[in-house]
Amino acid sequence: MSGYKIGYARVSTQEQNLDRQLDTLKEAGCDKIYREKITGTKKDRPELDKMLEDLRNGDTIIVSDLTRLSRSTKDLFNLVEQIESKGAYIKSLKESWLDTTTPQGKLMFTFMAGISQFERDIISQRTQEGLASARARGRNGGRPVKDKSDINTALKMYDSQLHTVAEIEKITKVSRATLYRYIRERGQG
Repeated sequence: MSGYKIGYARVSTQEQNLDRQLDTLKEAGCDKIYREKITGTKKDRPELDKMLEDLRNGDTIIVSDLTRLSRSTKDLFNLVEQIESKGAYIKSLKESWLDTTTPQGKLMFTFMAGISQFERDIISQRTQEGLASARARGRNGGRPVKDKSDINTALKMYDSQLHTVAEIEKITKVSRATLYRYIRERGQG
């Protein structure tokens, strides 16, 4: 396993400081450190993207802890997949189970990924079973269909230009979104 040790440090706001992470990453022997002051909930993180683009076979990304790298478990698994697709590794200094430079770390990560996928599959299965059970009882799910006469009344009121959309909503109980959807559909038909 030859390659560079690449650090990634991130804080959520401009006021926060990266010193603790930078010290930890330098102590871990990082050859280069990408730094970012941006919230982790942002999908676009330019320095993270640049680091992933610059990543080469044999390199190891080192983070002080996983919260600096990923927004969610799903995001973490996607990032690790990207890193591994380039023949590179990842290591968290805080979460010792995430160290794909070792066979034990790879096994542990695979195990955690499997549990996460299992959890998503179980949730999906329960949802499908719940929907099937509701359909068997005559319920199709979703919002109830609005009575056509209410929609026609709302459209007539709208066309008359004598009422505001708020008034139409209040009188007919047809929501603004539903009214506009029918107006669009009518315009296309």
